[in-house]
Amino acid sequence: MKDYFLNLFNYDRFANELITETIIKGNNPEKPVKLMAHLFAAQQIWLSRCADFPGAPGTTWPDWQADAFAGIMETNNARWLRFLEGLEPADFDRIISYKTLKGDSYQNKLVDILTHVINHGTHHRAQAGQHLIAAGFETLPPTDYIFFVR
Repeated sequence: MKDYFLNLFNYDRFANELITETIIKGNNPEKPVKLMAHLFAAQQIWLSRCADFPGAPGTTWPDWQADAFAGIMETNNARWLRFLEGLEPADFDRIISYKTLKGDSYQNKLVDILTHVINHGTHHRAQAGQHLIAAGFETLPPTDYIFFVR
């Protein structure tokens, strides 16, 4: 399972890079920038919940600019990969107890949180893509998983 998630997190970075490059080429349309900032902040928040990693933003909608995304992506990906590399097979079924930013308490299996982080990214990249189309882009880069593994 470790290799599966390592691959998915590398795919996630691949797709994030493509959308971020498109945003920058498009002069940073506001809505796609906000969506990607949210995606990156959520990655940090979830990692802090799973690994007691300090430094997560106190909001899920930070006011980050697209020119900061390359460094944020690099850091997020490196931290997630380091975390995943340290896992043993039994860790994927470990229960993670956490609080939302509103203070509500929840518990979920690590495997479910990892799946959520990847799906969350796909969801918001698709939203960003729709806003890029609305801003005048005729085509978007191929961010489907199959393009990553080819």
